[in-house]
Amino acid sequence: MLTNKKNTFNREIKREGNIEDYYIIEENEILGKGASAVVRKGIKIETGEAFAIKIINKSVLTQDEKESLNNELKIMGMVDHPNIVRVEEYYENNGLVFIVMELMEGGELFDRLVEVEHYTEKQAVEAFRPLVDAIRYCHSLGIVHRDLKPENLLYKTKDEDSLLKVSDFGFSKFLIPKAQEQLFTACGTPTYVAPEIIGNFGYDSKVDCWSLGVILYVMLCGYPPFYAEENNELFQLIKDCDYEFHEPYWDTISDDAKDLIKKLLVADPKNRLSAEEILKHPWITQNTYSSKPLQFKTDFIMKRKLRTAINATWVIQTLQKKIKKNKK
Repeated sequence: MLTNKKNTFNREIKREGNIEDYYIIEENEILGKGASAVVRKGIKIETGEAFAIKIINKSVLTQDEKESLNNELKIMGMVDHPNIVRVEEYYENNGLVFIVMELMEGGELFDRLVEVEHYTEKQAVEAFRPLVDAIRYCHSLGIVHRDLKPENLLYKTKDEDSLLKVSDFGFSKFLIPKAQEQLFTACGTPTYVAPEIIGNFGYDSKVDCWSLGVILYVMLCGYPPFYAEENNELFQLIKDCDYEFHEPYWDTISDDAKDLIKKLLVADPKNRLSAEEILKHPWITQNTYSSKPLQFKTDFIMKRKLRTAINATWVIQTLQKKIKKNKK
């Protein structure tokens, strides 16, 4: 469902008091874990409703990380879209930040792609359309996500018709729409990062549209358009837009789907479709997709699940330093 909400939504999500007076945090149920945070299931005492509660230890955060956290909380107080994971409120107690979020129990996009026995373009369109609308909504508010990837796309429930939602605005940033403002910070995940970030150029919200193109490619065949074991090789492929539609995985996929990808994986962001333009593309609007089951190559997805997470920002920043050195 597409939304035409006015872009005036804003709410105060910081709460005073002790979170334990309002929520029962289930210490034995960990939903996720990182270097400075853990996500546990929590029950709101007043209603019995279940939430995910992200607990962050501020004492181990750098100043930049604290600023990013504050920025993310500010953004989450601004957004209100059915396809964005909702942050209900947050508390600060004894050096810890408790972020109460919508509980997502349907798993990641990748999980669903592997589990579905006969995945079709129709299902891909139905998942992709509201995802793009969520990004269009963010861009209308001047918010650039900067880390779109299947791991940050979560299903609300296990149901087949569950909503797919965008999560993790940790790298997100404000950018004044139509003011020709640009960002320069290196961030994102290597497989999904846009060429203008790698090239150390200024960039805008179109980096999200590049990531949407990569995500759509993966949704239709099970592997990414750009792949290499070494990040330097991967980044060169991205900068050159060096990809193709391989047989037999792309043989039954519609020309309109391929056309949309071609208009997103464009090196020059000026020639890349915006989120609003994606929603007007024939593949989204005219039901021109193929009805045949997709031929999935799932070994990339399975390898991804076995790999240890890397510091994506560090990888990109390292490459940018090499680029600068070579230019001198």
